Amino acid sequence: MFRWLIVVFLALLLLNGFSALLRKIGLGRLPGDFEITVFGKKIWLPIATTVLLSMLAAGIARYL
Repeated sequence: MFRWLIVVFLALLLLNGFSALLRKIGLGRLPGDFEITVFGKKIWLPIATTVLLSMLAAGIARYL
């Protein structure tokens, strides 16, 4: 269980690091991606992008 926690944390960290690149290619602006401003800080919730990228990763993993 601890191993999955580390994997999820690293995946979220990578997604946060690549968020600027993902927005440049249009993945951060899909319907279902939310940007919420709370107390002057923007919080980005890329739900649709996460689903799309996980489907892409599953498709690649299936053929490897």
